[in-house]
This record gives sequence, C-alpha cells and structure tokens, in this order.
Amino acid sequence: MTEHYPRIRVRAEGGMLLVREGLSLHFHMRRSHEEVAPSLLRALETYVKAVGPETLRWYYDPDGEPQPLDEHGWEQARRELLGPGSPVIQLDDDSTENRYRFEYHGKDLKAPAVKRKPDAVCSALFWLPTEFLEEHGPERVRELASALAAPLPLGSGHGGLSFNADYSLLGARHEVAQHWLRYPGFDVYDSPNFHSWKVGTRVRGPHWLTFLGQPVLGALGGAEGLRSRLQSPGTTVQELAGDKVLITLGAWPEAGDTQQGDTLPAYRELARVLEPWLYVDEDPRMLGQSEEDTRRWKRRFLD
Repeated sequence: MTEHYPRIRVRAEGGMLLVREGLSLHFHMRRSHEEVAPSLLRALETYVKAVGPETLRWYYDPDGEPQPLDEHGWEQARRELLGPGSPVIQLDDDSTENRYRFEYHGKDLKAPAVKRKPDAVCSALFWLPTEFLEEHGPERVRELASALAAPLPLGSGHGGLSFNADYSLLGARHEVAQHWLRYPGFDVYDSPNFHSWKVGTRVRGPHWLTFLGQPVLGALGGAEGLRSRLQSPGTTVQELAGDKVLITLGAWPEAGDTQQGDTLPAYRELARVLEPWLYVDEDPRMLGQSEEDTRRWKRRFLD
C-alpha cells in the first residue's frame, strides 16, 4: 500500500482474483502487422527480460486454448507473431493473480475487410503488478515503458494504473464499477480487440505516461509546443528516437480520489491540451453502468 494509490483486490467466492490494481502499458500502431511484427518481437523480448524468463507460462493457441509456454510454446508464439495476417496473441503468467500479461491484436491494413475500417491499428498490451513498481521504483517502470516503445512505429501509447481483470468473468465489471469514478487515475480497458479497430491516430489519455507520435505530435507543435502548454509541477516532456515523445505526469502514477477532492490537476491539464485528438470509447454504458456514469467517467478530466 502506498499514498499514491489504493490496494484493490477483489476475489470471487472460489478464491479466483476478479480485479486487482495494476499497471498496463498500451501501444497503438497505424501500420500493418508485417511492418510491426519484428519491432514488436524486440519489445516482447525486452519485457520478458525485465520480468524474468520464467514469468510468462501460458500461450493461447489460435483456438483460444491455453498451452504451456515451454520451448515448443515459445516457438509457436514467435511463429505466429512473425507470420502473416492479423494474429491475436495472448501470453499469461502462471498465477491466478492477474499479474503479468502480453496481448497483441495485429491487423493487415491491406486486407479488404480491414481497409473498410480506417481507424484500425495494431495494438499491444503489457501488464505489470504494482508489486513490480514498489520493488523497483517508478523510474524503472518508466524506463521499461520507454524501452518497449523504442522500436515500435507507434502513433500513441500510454502507461499507468489500471484495473487489471478478465472482464469476461462474472462479476468483474460490477466490481470495477465500485471504484472507477472515485479513482480517476485508474484506466478501464475491458476490450482491447474492440479498441484496436477504433483508435486510429487518436490518443487514449491522459495517463501517467503518455506517448505521442505522428500526426498528433506535429499538430501540437512537437516537444517544444507541448512544453509551452504543460505547466504543472512534475510534468516532463522527453523527446524519443523515431519522432516520438513521452509525457510523464509526476514521479509516481497517481490514482487521485474524488472523495478527498484530489482530481489530478496535471492529468486535467494534459486532457485539455489533447482534447481535440482524444479517443472516446463509443460504448454508452461501460461496465454495464448508466449512461450518466459512463459519461462522467469519459469526461472525468474535462468537466
């Protein structure tokens, strides 16, 4: 437990963890899978090295069945990742604690069905538990996020606190909804595949870490344009190779707490700067909640 965020662990009656506070790192690339794949493999290798080679233990085959991520499983996962088409890949750890995960939704942007979806992107997701943050410190997490982003031809990306859960499990969405309006710094991201068809060149933000590439970075005047508009103490804008920047909102990821009047001013400032380019979830009733509560969550940094 820290002063930066609450400990949230919700278990089902059988003991399975439904929801936990965690960290998620997302990257969106408006490029075809064949172009993304080699750089994404390098990012995955960086992640595995950081969390430990024995951490990820399960690979989901094309039929959605879990397979051991042994030498053969890794061979299959790499073959699929580097192969053609629009692969969906998920690698998990060996626990029931929702600690570590890699998930990727690739797109062949030249395929006829995908061409009809102008906002389709290749999306990659990496999970970390807050224990990793507390053991290694926020600067190590920031360095890891930057290392993951470095080889990727990303249009946008972000990292920070999130409700890490298998949202398809009965009760998971309800439990997240008990906290989402109170803690604005937590991300809700229950359908990576859905969003990978919708994000395009827009930005899901703001977050503790926000990565910007083109065209949004150019529209904002580059790193200098961002620095002139972001004045909150602790906010930094770092130029990265590959025509990208990383915006960091303070030393630690913060949950905020609307019940205590902590509405995260630095996040609100960035939201106003990014507003013309923000991606907004189209679901009118997220988590099965009311349209009014959904609207409040979507605009939690703008109203």
